[in-house]
Amino acid sequence: MMPVIDRQELLDVDHRLSMRKQVSLLQVSRTKKYYQPKGEDPLNLYLMKLIDQQYQRTPFYGVPRMTDYLNGLGLQPINEKRVRRLYKLMDIRAIGPNPYTSKSNPDHTKFPYLLRDLDVNVPNQVWVADITYVPLRRGFMYLFAIMDLFSRFILAWDIANAMTAKWCKYVFDQGIYWYPTPDLFNTDQGSQFSSDIWVYAMADNGILQSMDGKGRAIDNIFIERFWRSYKYEYLYLNAPNNGKELYKETETYINFYNFERGHQSLNRKTPAEVFFNQKTYFTPTKYSAALV
Repeated sequence: MMPVIDRQELLDVDHRLSMRKQVSLLQVSRTKKYYQPKGEDPLNLYLMKLIDQQYQRTPFYGVPRMTDYLNGLGLQPINEKRVRRLYKLMDIRAIGPNPYTSKSNPDHTKFPYLLRDLDVNVPNQVWVADITYVPLRRGFMYLFAIMDLFSRFILAWDIANAMTAKWCKYVFDQGIYWYPTPDLFNTDQGSQFSSDIWVYAMADNGILQSMDGKGRAIDNIFIERFWRSYKYEYLYLNAPNNGKELYKETETYINFYNFERGHQSLNRKTPAEVFFNQKTYFTPTKYSAALV
């Protein structure tokens, strides 16, 4: 299957042809090239931070209960319509069965949940992945991470301002470049993971694809716990000013999580010790470890 090319990406401000000539030849909108989308207003950004913090404490809160929580803080009246839009923008949903959970989008490929009763006993047997909303002092971004289920080791990650399948595929490519290909890969039913880009990437690498049941965030509980650790141990304590600062400090935290932070469920070992099956120490390379 030939990749779909966005002609907008072919525009080059440094090209010898003028931008007017380029858009004419490529038959794309010149207005679209220069359009800057309007950001969220300060109140919505503040509400999203409050929602994110409360959601980490009570992930079973749906739109009505979250709306009641926000109104209980004494802010200006917040209606459910606004909270529902923010939930969608943040890509979060309440844990638990939702109405019509048996209905799926016929245009998207869905896969069964394959982790139930599976004995995961070695690294690189199962990888899991998820995307989370990340608030900044002004604005927000998204963090995508891939974890080895057996060791809880974060294999690859990246930060972006949009949740696209192409971005997720890029992070996946980093993971399989540095580490052995897993047997099985589990995600939620997000559009990124049911897209042709992702599905073909799994098939081309001989990976069985697994998906959480709709409305069942606990099916991917281990990476959900990583999000909680990441946000309470770093993000809420040190709100970054911009994307560059966020990236640098996230890298520092993930290195700490992988190589220094012992896990009770891993007998106080670090994820890196379990993943590599020997004592490790951190090296500056983002996706590698030095073994001793």
